[in-house]
Amino acid sequence: MAIKRTNNARLKKTNFKKSNNWPSKIKKWSFRLIGGFFIITILWVLALKFINPPITYLMIQRGFEWKAAGKGFKIDKTWLTYGDISNNLKRAAIAGEDAHFLSHNGFDTKAILQAFEKNKEGNRLRGGSTISQQVAKNVFLWPGRSWLRKGLETYFTFLIELFWSKKRILEMYLNVIEMGQGVYGAQAAAQYYFGKSATNLTKKEAALIIAILPNPRKWDARRPSKYVNSRANSIVRYLNHYSIPE
Repeated sequence: MAIKRTNNARLKKTNFKKSNNWPSKIKKWSFRLIGGFFIITILWVLALKFINPPITYLMIQRGFEWKAAGKGFKIDKTWLTYGDISNNLKRAAIAGEDAHFLSHNGFDTKAILQAFEKNKEGNRLRGGSTISQQVAKNVFLWPGRSWLRKGLETYFTFLIELFWSKKRILEMYLNVIEMGQGVYGAQAAAQYYFGKSATNLTKKEAALIIAILPNPRKWDARRPSKYVNSRANSIVRYLNHYSIPE
């Protein structure tokens, strides 16, 4: 009986130790997962500092949406290097989308607060996202709204501002942003709307492309609404007030 009791005691002690090991194992794997996440995402951002992304999640999703509507799978895009993109379009993007692009660190607090106030007043909804934030969500993330996605957008914005130049961020923006139905980037948009290269866009043409960006699947740069045309004229008026990354 004594031997049996001793064995039972040892077994209970062993099981107790095993159960006590679970928190430490969970903690260890949690650290590994978190560390792996940071390593992979940082390497991803560093790679795209030099490599142009061939496609994004948004492009794929929109392509299938286009196909589901019976219009075929459409992704119209052509990468254009920063030096080949019209300076008019670069300035228009900054004037129309992110006036403090060259001076902020990825987040424009003033613009976010202004957007919040205007939306609260019941005016036309507008966002406070910077060009850097738009690049982060378009290149690295999926479409949608959630706290997780917003948190990841903040994280990737911080990374690209840390590892990329403003020039690279603007180049990426003007090549991946959705600019029409199945149309992505400056070159595809210039060809689609005006039948020319994005290298040769005039001030008004550049401003019209940027003016439709709040809703590129609904608005058309060739047939601008009164609001879009007014926004484009405003962009043209202030175009030369903005510097671009060199």
